[in-house]
Amino acid sequence: MGDPLFWHRLQFGFTVTYHYLFPQLTMGLAFIIVLLKALGLKTGEAQYSEAARFWIRIFGINFVVGVVTGIPMEFQFGTNWAEFSRISGGVIGQSLAMEGMFAFFLESSFLGLLVWGERKLSPRAHFGAAVALWIGSWLSGYFIIVTNAFMQHPVGYTMGPGGIFQLADFWAFLLNPWAIAQYVHNMLATVVTASFVVAAVGAFWALKGLHPAQARLNLKAGVLLGFVFSLLLAFPAGDISGKMVAKYQPVSLAAMEGRFESGPHAELVMVGQPNVAKGRIDNPIQLPSVLSFLAYGSFSANVKGLNEFPREQWPTSIELLYYAYHIMVGLGTLLILIMGIGVLLNWKGRLETSRAMLWVLMLAFPFPYIATSAGWAVAEFGRQPWLIYGLLRTAQGPSPMVHAGETVFTSLGFAGIFVVLSFLFVYLIGREIAHGPVSPAPKA
Repeated sequence: MGDPLFWHRLQFGFTVTYHYLFPQLTMGLAFIIVLLKALGLKTGEAQYSEAARFWIRIFGINFVVGVVTGIPMEFQFGTNWAEFSRISGGVIGQSLAMEGMFAFFLESSFLGLLVWGERKLSPRAHFGAAVALWIGSWLSGYFIIVTNAFMQHPVGYTMGPGGIFQLADFWAFLLNPWAIAQYVHNMLATVVTASFVVAAVGAFWALKGLHPAQARLNLKAGVLLGFVFSLLLAFPAGDISGKMVAKYQPVSLAAMEGRFESGPHAELVMVGQPNVAKGRIDNPIQLPSVLSFLAYGSFSANVKGLNEFPREQWPTSIELLYYAYHIMVGLGTLLILIMGIGVLLNWKGRLETSRAMLWVLMLAFPFPYIATSAGWAVAEFGRQPWLIYGLLRTAQGPSPMVHAGETVFTSLGFAGIFVVLSFLFVYLIGREIAHGPVSPAPKA
């Protein structure tokens, strides 16, 4: 069956990538639901409440499937990565426990109030439940990202007996600058994902001639939020994240750009293929000095290449890291372009009548999912060959008693379960979209 480490990494990468398809939408929708509820309260117009009600139902389906798909990851910390958990659990166990005890229960409790409590609660109380749901979902995201940030840029720890990590400074750990930058970048991306989904549903209804008022509202809200948050995702969030990588993981930056030689006026690679064996980029299209400016704020700044570092410190999958990074950046640019055109057409009053644009919006909703998956691949491929950057190598983290065959077997089981969940999810979401927004019964 080969190297157990390969199968452990493949299984975790597969399960976490599939799982994250769901919470990224719920976190983004939580924000949009609050906006819709607030507009409904302020204007008194029923269309905002109807839209919020529809997206709360979509949120609920995503949330349930996200919880189910997240369970295998929790078990893998103890089954596949027992050594990592034993060594680092004294630190990362804090944030993982906070995610479960505070954020998850807050989120799930107020979701119940949102879904089933509208006829019993006052409009303001129902809005308060939406705000609490938003806070809970975004807190949950922060605690998870704090955990990952410790693996990227470890702070607030001390080494105990036997090389065991112990928490030395809780606030340094919780307010890790890497976590703050990564969190802002991630949460903006969730709103972009949700905006594309909202716009896609509006476009579908508009193309079918269904629910015209709701189609119009979803289209306008989707393209406006998608454009604004796509821009913010690129700058300042993307810029800050890039400078963070340049400062703390310069070897990862070199691999992301396929840069082998050091020097000033570093070029930004737009197109090209990394040739690791020959230490170069084949068929490059480059922008002179742009990488130096993006990484260090100066066009003449020196950017280190891979040859500056010992080969054992190079990321283990340079080609995958390079292509994942360029897919993320390329799609991010495309998202801005699509939503920018949508905003322009909306401003001219032609968004709902442009069938070509409606088709683009309806079919483009997978793009942010692909971009966020590629972005997380960049973060994880870039950290290799470390589990905890500079301190614990990935090869030191697996469980010694779990063999490759066992991991392959359980991976096939997870894949089968995920196929069933996928069909169920598509059916339930399709049914809700077909039903469309439904007005509630009068308040009891």
